[in-house]
Amino acid sequence: MKKEGFHSFHLVDQSPWPLTGALSALILTSGLIKWFHQHSFSLVALGLICTLLTMYQWWRDITREATFQGMHTIAVTKGMQWGMILFIVSEVLFFVSFFWAFFHSSLAPSAEIGMMWPPQGIEPFNPFQVPLLNTAILLSSGITVTWCHHSIISSNKSQAIKSLFLTVILGVYFTLLQAMEYYEAPFSIADSSYGSTFFVATGFHGLHVLIGTSFLIVCLLRLMNNHFSANHHFGFEAAAWYWHFVDVVWLFLFISIYWWGG
Repeated sequence: MKKEGFHSFHLVDQSPWPLTGALSALILTSGLIKWFHQHSFSLVALGLICTLLTMYQWWRDITREATFQGMHTIAVTKGMQWGMILFIVSEVLFFVSFFWAFFHSSLAPSAEIGMMWPPQGIEPFNPFQVPLLNTAILLSSGITVTWCHHSIISSNKSQAIKSLFLTVILGVYFTLLQAMEYYEAPFSIADSSYGSTFFVATGFHGLHVLIGTSFLIVCLLRLMNNHFSANHHFGFEAAAWYWHFVDVVWLFLFISIYWWGG
């Protein structure tokens, strides 16, 4: 048995950020309830500020551990890789529940919605307008993030920064287009099971795009500060895996909900 301090595993130091993160989430969700019922945004704003501060400080500590302190050894990195894989598997199952609800409602429409899909009175989106453009944007972002990965492996920092910056721009562009689509939607989440399944599935995907974009922005800042090398860049790798997962989920959403379901 190796002495303490002379093993390849990282024993995490005591940190306040899990506690502040939990409290921030509690404030944020409570604020959302207050916003929905009392139309007061103050508690939501406080929750967002606390969440962002926790994110910044927690990421700062992890970045310090991975770079200056050298805590992320090969064994630690392997554990984080498996952790990210299992996390993505859990996310796949999360989205399976939404697709299950959609196909349950669409393959055998109930009498309450007129036994037809989409229900009468609902005008679905044309899949070959904004949804098709968003598909092209996300597929292009998958190409640019892969370009960035190969540039990092090749130690080509200039190309890596350019390609990752393009990926972030495409992610932001996708979010803006989806926000515009929601704003102009001819139906709402309250319009039968069609509105519910549409907005919950596409809305949670949009949330994942926002999370993935923030993940890539952090990687871009780290890349510009020389935190990644050809053989030590798991922070970016995890972001790239997550982004590819988001791409694949959108393809299933586009084919099933926008094209087939419309």
